[in-house]
Amino acid sequence: MPSSYGPAAAVFDLDGVLTFTAQVHAAAWKQLFDEYLQSRSARLGEPFTEFSEYDYRAYVDGRPRYEGVQTFLQSRGIDLPYGTPSSPMQETVCGLGNRKNALFLRKTEEMGVEVDQEAVRFVRELRAQEIRVGLASSSKNAGPILERVGLSGLFEARVDGLVSERLGLAGKPRPDIFLKCLELLTGGSKARNAVVVEDAIPGVQAGRAGGFGLVLGVDRNGEADSLRKNGADWVVADFREISAAKVQEYFRSRAHVA
Repeated sequence: MPSSYGPAAAVFDLDGVLTFTAQVHAAAWKQLFDEYLQSRSARLGEPFTEFSEYDYRAYVDGRPRYEGVQTFLQSRGIDLPYGTPSSPMQETVCGLGNRKNALFLRKTEEMGVEVDQEAVRFVRELRAQEIRVGLASSSKNAGPILERVGLSGLFEARVDGLVSERLGLAGKPRPDIFLKCLELLTGGSKARNAVVVEDAIPGVQAGRAGGFGLVLGVDRNGEADSLRKNGADWVVADFREISAAKVQEYFRSRAHVA
């Protein structure tokens, strides 16, 4: 049984937290934008500047796919028609987003999907303490990825890109997907009594904006300070540093201070 001071629920991101598909996403985004920018350079005579690791973290990591396309293009001063999600892979925001998804699926087959088993251990520890655990991901591929790695039964609720599109939920750094997942998990617990686990800057910003009692940042890229500055209460580089007992102690300590 969780203590009276412990969290009621925890909401995890997928990419970069439970799985290392962030590496696959990054490779797909780089191929998409490098090919597009090279083509644009050849057609319009613009200088070509490759899509960088900084671009990935600053403009697309953790965001819904089409929003990521739009945010990155705006950073380069490029304005394209939005198009529609059913658009073929043409020169629109949605068209480029659809092309990125096709690249991601192909690279998933080529590169495989690695699971952080310590993160899985942590989820199972939380559930063993009767803390409800859900998944909130911007990805429309979250379901297939969980199936592929045999983790589809790990979470009690899931809000992914498909759910967000159906319900009109705003993407990170807005907290909508985390709050919706919390609602599905508990039916009414306050965010201050719940945890968000995220590796991306927009994700920790969303956790802070949602008022979650603990925003746990997972530092996969040596950016612990940035995670803290943007909303993480606690940052770990490895899930071996964290346990259900430590999370419960965090909430007990906070309750006594309050």
